[in-house]
Amino acid sequence: MRKKEIQANRMMKYFIDATSKIIEEDGIENVTIRKIADTAGYNSATIYSYFKEVSHLIFFAAMTFLKDYINDLSECLKLSDDPLEKYVLSWECFCKHSFANPKLYHAIFIADLGEHPDELMRHYYQLYNMDLLDIPEEIKAVMLEHNLMVRSRMVLESAVSQKLIKVENLEPINEMTIYIWRGMFTSLLNNRCSHSKEEALKTTVAYIRELTFNANHFNFEK
Repeated sequence: MRKKEIQANRMMKYFIDATSKIIEEDGIENVTIRKIADTAGYNSATIYSYFKEVSHLIFFAAMTFLKDYINDLSECLKLSDDPLEKYVLSWECFCKHSFANPKLYHAIFIADLGEHPDELMRHYYQLYNMDLLDIPEEIKAVMLEHNLMVRSRMVLESAVSQKLIKVENLEPINEMTIYIWRGMFTSLLNNRCSHSKEEALKTTVAYIRELTFNANHFNFEK
């Protein structure tokens, strides 16, 4: 790695750490470019020389809080060898963590980032490659993908290869799972949900489980 690249990465991490500190102390909704500049001890112009917009910096900082989710996912997927159960377990883990911190997960997976989020995801793991150390290969592939539809499909595809679900049902199951999660997630994010986070998790996983294990009995024709 060239000296300039090393220096640039060091500066980016410095601003990311400053943003993470603000998120931890004041909440992600209170992050501003001025606060980041004050915390880091640089002016706003310097920050924009490393990040195109503040949403990218918030994205990188929010990603630093995913370590518990990544570790939890690795453990969850060890609980079963059944591809369908693995799919449900992976979503249960994602729902658990996203419902607990909806603003963080919104910043990563839903917020408008102004450009290809997959590139930002890959750039993050180039900067913080230690985050994926000792993580199983099947988890690494999922973590490096930003698009939830693609992430979810990657876990479900093994159920198709083992003929546990029909190939024509893969996309409908995948899409409906996303819609189920997004509906509950958005309700929690906007304080429009009558459920507690624990009840929301239980309800959402029950819907996903019912959909996944009974998919072959449904008619998904459009």
